[in-house]
Amino acid sequence: MRLTDLGAAFATRHGLSSDVIDIQHYRHHAQAYATATRDVDMAPLYARFLPLLPAGGRVLDVGCGSGRDALAFAQRGYQVTAFDASPELAQLAAQHTGLPVATANVLHLKGPSSLGLPPDTRFDGIWACASLLHLPEADQALAWQALWALLAPDGVAYASYKLGDDAQRSERVDTLGRPFTDATEARVTHWLSGLPDVAQISTWVTTDQRPEEGQAWLNMLVQRRPP
Repeated sequence: MRLTDLGAAFATRHGLSSDVIDIQHYRHHAQAYATATRDVDMAPLYARFLPLLPAGGRVLDVGCGSGRDALAFAQRGYQVTAFDASPELAQLAAQHTGLPVATANVLHLKGPSSLGLPPDTRFDGIWACASLLHLPEADQALAWQALWALLAPDGVAYASYKLGDDAQRSERVDTLGRPFTDATEARVTHWLSGLPDVAQISTWVTTDQRPEEGQAWLNMLVQRRPP
């Protein structure tokens, strides 16, 4: 599915026109989004993720946005690979971090070569902060399978989604026309059910670090078994 089709998929499900629901928001408003999110304090989340990684390990930042987290990881000595589906955000992230940032869609990843890396590359950590949540629910398992193929044994993947309610439908569109799939523990368990060698899944709820948002987030760490 192309990025430009993601909004159409949600539009079809919700009976809305595809021009109302458009993931291209992040292309058209890349600078504003980067500015609004670049300085958000993510230290509490780093404190849950980074201790599970080896010193100097490889980290993949999925949907890196402004480059905030990629830069933080690089400054802490990790080997960082970052990509975003928006070319405009990828360019801004590259400027912010000084790292090469690829333009890629997680649903189209065909191994490390999709990111210009040697085919045997595997990551000790995968960081998908507020990125997978824009995919339709039907594609969540596919996205996780693509990322899991890049995760090394004994590695860990982090992801965050806006917290949903099992009594309500998972997919929605916000006032900016952005599609979201909201997560619950039950939904996450289903999306991850086909992954091999899962050692542990941990979830916890946090509140958005931006006071004006007040959004509840479901955070998750998925650890892979050692070899």
